Amino acid sequence: MTPIERHGADTPDANRPLRADARRNRARVLEAAEAVFAAEGVGASTEAVARRAGVGIGTVFRHFPTKEALLEAVLVARMRALVAHARAAAQGGEPGPALFGFLEHVIEQSATKNAFADALSGAGVDVTEVVGDVRGELLAAIEVLTAQAGAAGALRGDVGAAEVIAVAVGASHAAMWAPDAKIRATAVGVILDGLRKMA
Repeated sequence: MTPIERHGADTPDANRPLRADARRNRARVLEAAEAVFAAEGVGASTEAVARRAGVGIGTVFRHFPTKEALLEAVLVARMRALVAHARAAAQGGEPGPALFGFLEHVIEQSATKNAFADALSGAGVDVTEVVGDVRGELLAAIEVLTAQAGAAGALRGDVGAAEVIAVAVGASHAAMWAPDAKIRATAVGVILDGLRKMA
């Protein structure tokens, strides 16, 4: 069952293209939701999202019938932003710094992403299903970055995309335990250094 089937279409006719004003309102709600949930946590109300977006609560529910549907949309949007970031990183700059800069960005974003995922799981939502397509795009983008960094000699010879992803996940969890930004940055740096080719 897809998210739309589970929560209901976010328009009267799910197959009908949104009007320009409806698209703008939906984008405003999503942007506001990201800001509100980032500032106040996933427990923030949909009313707070509506106020931030400058729309009525009815507009929020017209596009996102439940709070879970809104959280799903925000989670997918954040992951799409990571895909775009990875693809942009692969298009310019030195491969090594491009990969490690992207990984640092992913780790920085992970706490918020995990909060969305945990809230959805707690509501009985299959997060793997929700992010299935975009997760595949993200993994493919990471594979490209990893291949480029490996070809440039920036990675250990026994490191591939699977190892890079595993280390990034581990570093994300480690970062959550750091008591301040300085310790977090040091800990993440130590972990990521394990991927680098020794001089």
